[in-house]
Amino acid sequence: MTETVSGSARAGRKGAKGLKIERVFSTEGVHPYDEITWERRDVVQTNWKTGEAVFEQRGVEFPDFWSVNASTIVTTKYFRGAVGTDAREWSLKQLVDRVVKTYRKGGEDNGYFASVADAELFEHELTWLLVHQYFSFNSPVWFNVGTPSPQQVSACFILSVDDSMDSILNWYKEEGFIFKGGSGAGLNLSRIRSSKELLSSGGTASGPVSFMRGADASAGTIKSGGATRRAAKMVVLDVDHPDIEEFVETKAREEDKIRALRDAGFDMDLGGKDITSVQYQNANNSVRVTDEFMRAVEDGTSFGLRARGTGEVIEEVDARELFTKIAKAAWECADPGLQYDDTINDWHTNPETGRITASNPCSEYMSLDNSSCNLASLNLLKFLKDDDTFDAPLFAKAVELIITAMDISICFADFPTESIGDTTRDYRQLGIGYANLGALLMAMGLGYDSDGGRAMAAAITSLMTGQSYKRSSELAAVVGPYTGYARNADAHKRVMRKHQAANDAIRSIHSHDRDVHTLATKAWDQVVKLGEKNGYRNAQASVLAPTGTIGFMMDCDTTGIEPDFSLVKFKKLVGGGSMQIVNQTIPRALKKLGYQQEQIEAIVEYIAEHGHVIDAPGLKTEHYEVFDTAMGARALAPMGHVRMMAAAQPFLSGAISKTVNLPETATVEEIEDIYLQSWKLGLKATAVYRDNCKVGQPLSDGKAKAKAVEKEEVAPVIVERPVRKRLPKSRPSRTTSFTVGGAEGYMTAGSYPDDGLGEVFLKLGKQGSTLAGVMDAFSMAISISLQYGVPLETYVSKFTNMKFEPAGLTDDPDVRMSQSIMDYIFRRLALDYLPFETRSAMGIYSAEERQRQLETGSYEAAEVEAPEAESLKTTPAELKLESTSVKVAQAEDVVEAKAKEAPKQAHTSAELMEAITGTAVDSPLCFTCGTKMRPAGSCYVCEGCGSTSGCS
Repeated sequence: MTETVSGSARAGRKGAKGLKIERVFSTEGVHPYDEITWERRDVVQTNWKTGEAVFEQRGVEFPDFWSVNASTIVTTKYFRGAVGTDAREWSLKQLVDRVVKTYRKGGEDNGYFASVADAELFEHELTWLLVHQYFSFNSPVWFNVGTPSPQQVSACFILSVDDSMDSILNWYKEEGFIFKGGSGAGLNLSRIRSSKELLSSGGTASGPVSFMRGADASAGTIKSGGATRRAAKMVVLDVDHPDIEEFVETKAREEDKIRALRDAGFDMDLGGKDITSVQYQNANNSVRVTDEFMRAVEDGTSFGLRARGTGEVIEEVDARELFTKIAKAAWECADPGLQYDDTINDWHTNPETGRITASNPCSEYMSLDNSSCNLASLNLLKFLKDDDTFDAPLFAKAVELIITAMDISICFADFPTESIGDTTRDYRQLGIGYANLGALLMAMGLGYDSDGGRAMAAAITSLMTGQSYKRSSELAAVVGPYTGYARNADAHKRVMRKHQAANDAIRSIHSHDRDVHTLATKAWDQVVKLGEKNGYRNAQASVLAPTGTIGFMMDCDTTGIEPDFSLVKFKKLVGGGSMQIVNQTIPRALKKLGYQQEQIEAIVEYIAEHGHVIDAPGLKTEHYEVFDTAMGARALAPMGHVRMMAAAQPFLSGAISKTVNLPETATVEEIEDIYLQSWKLGLKATAVYRDNCKVGQPLSDGKAKAKAVEKEEVAPVIVERPVRKRLPKSRPSRTTSFTVGGAEGYMTAGSYPDDGLGEVFLKLGKQGSTLAGVMDAFSMAISISLQYGVPLETYVSKFTNMKFEPAGLTDDPDVRMSQSIMDYIFRRLALDYLPFETRSAMGIYSAEERQRQLETGSYEAAEVEAPEAESLKTTPAELKLESTSVKVAQAEDVVEAKAKEAPKQAHTSAELMEAITGTAVDSPLCFTCGTKMRPAGSCYVCEGCGSTSGCS
């Protein structure tokens, strides 16, 4: 698609050439729609909390390979026209035609194509890619293009505000109109003088934080007014602003208020009626830090806060103390994040026009004030060939076509303000990106947090941006460079050379990423050469957005740059109902790693039951990393997320929408380290979220019922109390000696004559008097609890996998490795006293059971495995794990099994994971349909209806 021929000069350039479009995807003589089998479906959407039907449209038309979830989201979100009227769209063909034909017309009207035949081929190629889910434009394109509404194509906006009341009130107005349209905006408040400075009248200034209250109230009021989704906003303040400490602590103080009001009986849950009284909850806050400040943090020196008007230092602060306050606030409430100012502006292609001071709400679009960016994302898994190699040439061709379409859209697009329209048309910022990286790496047998995974991600990102700028330079030869290019030519070419140098620094790990890297190197060579001759059509080309709603439209397993959320997925069925399936890339990954069909089936069955791969039958421990996920038993380490972002960042015009998730046990020091390492690794922005750091958590059904009972006056309820069942004076017991990591110990377990375990006593060799007392107290607490009826499996689930020293090898053939003494003790008790079916659900097996699995391909209970084994009525055949339906891409290697019905309480993958693991997923509930959302970049997305908490 890179060839050009003489064509129309309607763009106003004398002798301009039109693009000659090459046929790559579509079939000559056949319309893309005619290659597809279409089917009719009924889309009925229900609020899971209330049972109320919130949407219904029957007889909609989609390709038969589109999932129910994808067709539901497109029908409810993107079809235009009033439901129940003839004006309502009812087919994907209508939606795609509405958009693609508008793009074709825009290209023809502005001289992009060499001939009518090329314009038609462009239409067919774009249509083919869309209906086959190879890519998607961002949501505003589907909302607006080809409708009577303003043709807004951008999801991301950056505003500006100056130190005047007129400018501040105009900020409120512009932001409100953007929210009304369902998009988000960000801006930097650092030009507003601080509360420590004087007004011209002699009075004291209010400061930016006070003006944030008005904007926050506006966003809270308008966020539900748009027909598309909730509003999103970003507020940035420079680290040298005199009000920086007040800004940093603003949301953390509000979180303290939420806790106090909750304890006083107010409804402070997310969506609760009293939460609206809390301020600053509608924005993401970020501190814009400089290299000077970060070096002062490292050195432990002071840092100057500067007056906005004069620039003079009016206060000195300890840089390290301020940095700790930032990290502590993020630990308490997830805000603020950091944006690294010098890094951002070092990669800025238009410094002669102005600095980059802010970002969009999700932090991936960073450009000039009063500008916008339209996004599109490719589905990477579509480019994985049958031999599990990435089809780099095909990917490059798709990038060329998509970039062409994205640039055409600026020609006919409408914008919310005149200044945003002027800047966007003058600089033509684009944001091509991708989704499904996590699924791609897994299918290729590469760990997300591995050198191989990072090398592949870097090579793909480099190829994407290199091919985008190559096409941008070719477009400049046809329709001219962007208006602001002339004054910024040297800077733009310098940044292209920086991208090229970063590409040269990629160190290939495997032949697969080496092939992609080779093509990327050729692309960057062309970028530099063509740029010298033609200039560039676009000031920016690429970002990595959260791809929430459009990720579902493309049936992606993972969003943006994210790893897989979980290994077990929730899937809706045609005609109603749902099932849980194992991620479809897992069998492909196992085959790539060399496992045989019988082994793959056993591992898939195990994952279906447990939701993780730990102790999966026959799976080598060195392959565990391939199946690490964002949540669950094998959750990625926080720095694993940071390292992946650092691998991709040098090849992006903008930045990356992503939040680094931390466990609830994370410390302030760990957050400080993530922020510091992110700066050192060259990231442009970093945000963190510590589980359960915010009070406003999803309201569970049990909690809601409890509140309802509290409010009703009902008759007294008789509370049944547990009764202790003491052991007889003489009871059978078992003493086990053990060694864990070199530490010796003894465990004596006493049991009821006919009813299982009743007491445990522990003694460690060479222990001091304090530790001996602690172990005695622990033993008595466990024993009394068992006698009061607490199930042993409860303790097993809580104490297994607990990590602390001593840990390591044991002398027990059934438990060869242990992460702590507690981990060993409760694994041993489970093997001795729990039935097989209970243990298997926890992934605990004896050495004999593991050996039997290797010989027969499935676990079976031993004939005698515990004192209670005689009471088991289940036959070995009935103890085989249930199977799960998963298909591998290659037809000759298909893992066929029956799907398992999803738990009734699960309506999304997030809720399904909670049901399987027993651990909470810390995400909000969807305001539209009531289901639990899941993270997507720095936002949240609902799998039930496609609603997002930010831009996509």
